[in-house]
Amino acid sequence: MDRPAEALKSSFPPVADANTRVLILGSLPGEASLAAGQYYANPRNQLWRLIEAVTGQPMPQVYGDRLAHLLTLRIGLWDTVKSARRAGSLDAAIRDHQPNALPAFVAQLPALRAIAFNGGKSAAIGRPQLADVLGLALIDLPSSSPALTQKFEVKLEAWQKVAKFL
Repeated sequence: MDRPAEALKSSFPPVADANTRVLILGSLPGEASLAAGQYYANPRNQLWRLIEAVTGQPMPQVYGDRLAHLLTLRIGLWDTVKSARRAGSLDAAIRDHQPNALPAFVAQLPALRAIAFNGGKSAAIGRPQLADVLGLALIDLPSSSPALTQKFEVKLEAWQKVAKFL
């Protein structure tokens, strides 16, 4: 039997609709997110703050309202990893991953203009799947995770690339 730290962990359902222009792809939710059942639940993760800064729109504090607001901003969320074994939250610890079916999913998003990979692991897993999808910008971004100790301003400068696709 697997020890809890080695248990199979799975991504959440995607958050997107027919109006989504930018799809932000993480790798796999971390422990805080899995425990809460919410994308980017770790209060030290900078995703919500980065989106707020890029769009100039304040993010609601209630999770369900955040997701609804994302859709009004034409931003979607999902992960490149469908399931994997991982001890803790670090991307470097992801083992035996199964990828999400990204090409089939993005084909269902008629307004999609860009895919933003939130971190190197997300790009390493997702970019090869999407390399042949024509008409989409593929943007590698520094991770919003607190594990990447880069200053917020440095991350934000890179994340600003997303704004022109909204």
